[in-house]
Amino acid sequence: MMNIMLCGCLGRMGRAVTAAVTEDTVVAGVDAACGEAPYPVYAHPAECTQPVDVIIDFSNPAALAEELAYAVSHKIPAVICTTGLSQEQKADLGRAAEHIPVFFSGNMSLGVSVLAALTKKAAAILGDGFDVEIIEMHHNQKLDAPSGTALMLADAARQGLSYEPVYTYDRHAVRQKRDPHEIGISAVRGGTIVGEHQVIFAGKDEVINLTHRAQSREIFAVGALRAARFLVEQPAGMYSMEDLVNQV
Repeated sequence: MMNIMLCGCLGRMGRAVTAAVTEDTVVAGVDAACGEAPYPVYAHPAECTQPVDVIIDFSNPAALAEELAYAVSHKIPAVICTTGLSQEQKADLGRAAEHIPVFFSGNMSLGVSVLAALTKKAAAILGDGFDVEIIEMHHNQKLDAPSGTALMLADAARQGLSYEPVYTYDRHAVRQKRDPHEIGISAVRGGTIVGEHQVIFAGKDEVINLTHRAQSREIFAVGALRAARFLVEQPAGMYSMEDLVNQV
């Protein structure tokens, strides 16, 4: 059984993780907002007095620095599920991984990891003859765009392609034909959409569409708990859903 510190515990995903916990225990939560939870909630990780085996973070990029500092100083593995991190923050994850196990993914769903693997394979097989476009859809409260998952899928396609693609996020500013060596990434925000990602391979007279639809936040919560159980058994280093899928 793991003792979990849950950062961002009062947010949508934090509450989903709390509801999904069965064999493990959330012994402490961290959240800048005030609210109640079935465990003590602190404004900062350093205030926690409970013994912690692993940190699961579904908070905000602004909270990452103090969470990593706490994890490294206490030698606690950290599962980082927060998206919208800057390149410098991702570099911070790498530096922390020199001392503790760090798990980071743009999406905690096992199904999305399979989608990424299929995207990489399709890009390698279809090659230069197909244009690659990615469309992602989320609820109207999501802050970052494009989503971390969309970027993860673009990276998966890039790994399969024979050329180095350019990511294009906004077409309205440039009036010209589509560059054959680009990956278009479009974001839709509306209503209560949990999450949908489409990878489109558009060729001459045929289109291949790979799609993943999340119907609840529970799949991400379960994935985060699964990642935590995997991570507590690992030495210091950087890990991702690909490592978890390969273990399966």
